[in-house]
Amino acid sequence: MTEGSTKTKHRIVIVGGGAGGLELATRLGDTLGKRGRADVTLIDKSRTHLWKPLLHEIAAGSMDQGHHELAFLAQSHWHHFHFRVGEMVGLDRAKRLVHVAPFRDEDGVEITPARSFPYDTLVIAVGSGTNDFGTPGVNEHALKIDAPGEAARFHRRLINACIRAHAQEGPLRPGQLHVAIIGAGATGVELAAELRNTTKHLIAYGLDRIDPERDIRVHVIEAAERVLPALPERLSDGVTGLLNNLGVQVHVKARVARVTEGCVHLADGRDIPAELIVWAAGVKAPDFLKGLDGLETNRINQLVVLPTLETTRDANIFALGDCASCPWVGHKGSVPPRAQAAHQQAAHMVRQIRNRLAGRPLTGYRYRDFGSLVSLGDYSTVGNLMGALIGGTLFIEGYFARLMYLSLYKLHELALHGFVKTALDTLARLINRRTEPRVKLH
Repeated sequence: MTEGSTKTKHRIVIVGGGAGGLELATRLGDTLGKRGRADVTLIDKSRTHLWKPLLHEIAAGSMDQGHHELAFLAQSHWHHFHFRVGEMVGLDRAKRLVHVAPFRDEDGVEITPARSFPYDTLVIAVGSGTNDFGTPGVNEHALKIDAPGEAARFHRRLINACIRAHAQEGPLRPGQLHVAIIGAGATGVELAAELRNTTKHLIAYGLDRIDPERDIRVHVIEAAERVLPALPERLSDGVTGLLNNLGVQVHVKARVARVTEGCVHLADGRDIPAELIVWAAGVKAPDFLKGLDGLETNRINQLVVLPTLETTRDANIFALGDCASCPWVGHKGSVPPRAQAAHQQAAHMVRQIRNRLAGRPLTGYRYRDFGSLVSLGDYSTVGNLMGALIGGTLFIEGYFARLMYLSLYKLHELALHGFVKTALDTLARLINRRTEPRVKLH
C-alpha cells in the first residue's frame, strides 16, 4: 500500500520524532506546510514524544510521564504537517519510497497495515540506543531505558521490589533491593543519583520496614578509568565525589563479562548481586540502518553524512541526530550524540530544505559545543560551559548549573510550542507538583 501520491507539492518525509525530527517537522510545517509549499510527513513507531534526557527521571519516578508526553497527532494538527504511525523497516531509493511495518497494539492486533510513503526529500532522525557489545545475558536479564516504555517498566519493577520486600516475613536476601547500573555516562550517573533520592521518598509513604540507607544499594559500573569518560576529567571528578557522598558505589575499570539473573559478573572475577540491573552503556543506531539500500554506515550503524547532512551516497536523503555520523569541523571524529547537536541540526535542515526548493547550493553544518551539564537530581548539578561567549571553558555547579540544565528542556519546548504555551505548561506542572506525591507510586 502506498500513501501520498500527489506531485503538486514537494514531499518531505521525516522518519523519527525525537528531539531533532519533531523540531524539524514542526518548523517545516509552520513555514512550508502552512503556506502550501511542501507536503511534510512525520513517521514514528510511537504515538507520543518525550524528550529523551528525561528518561532517567521517568525510570526513577521523580517525574510523571503523562505530564511531559506530547501526542504526535495533536502536534501535527497544530503545526500543519502529517503524522503517520509505524516503524521504518526498508527503503527503495530508486522509487523514492520509505517502507513502514504494520503497527500493532499491545495485544498484537493490527492497527495499520504495511505501507510505503513516497518522498522527494527524506530526513532520517531515528536516534540511537544503548550498545550491549554482544555481552552474554544482557538481553535476558538487564533492563534498558532507551524509550519511555522501558523507563516506565523499570519504575514499575522498582516499586514492586520495594513492596515485596516490605511485605515479606524473612530478612532480605543478598542483592535484594540492590540496583546495578552498567555504564557511567550521563544517563547512568543521573539515574543513580535520582534513585538515591526517590527511594527515600518511596519508603516514607508507609514502607517503613525498609531502611533506605541500609537496605537499598546502588552500584554504578564503568569499564573506563572514570565516570563520564567522554567529558572533561574535572567534571568527572566532581560527579564521582558527589556520587560517593550519596552512598552510590562506583566501580571503574570494571568490564562486564556477563549478566545472569540477579547478578553482574565482572571480567576480573568479582560478582555484584543486584535485583535490578540496568544496561546504560555504549551507543549505537538502530540495526535496520545497516545496509539500508546501499547507504553508507559506520560500525555502530550510524548513517555517514557530509557536512551538509546529506548521506554520502544519495543527495535526496539526509540524516541528523544520534543516527548520523557527521564530521565535526575542526576536530577529530564526529559530532557527539547530544541533544544540543540534534537541536542545531534540525535548525540547519530547515535552511537546507529551503535551499533545495529554491535551487540554491547547500551549506555545511558546523557544530557549536556549548558544554555539558549533568544533573544529580535534588542534590546538585555540575557542568561546563564552552564557546566564544565566555572565552573558553567555565565549570559550574549548584543552583546556577541546575537552572542551565532546566533551560535546555525549555529551549526544546519553545521550539515545539512557542513562548505562551510553554509558559502555561510550566505553570500547570508547578501547580500539579504541589498536589501530588514527591515520587510516582504506581
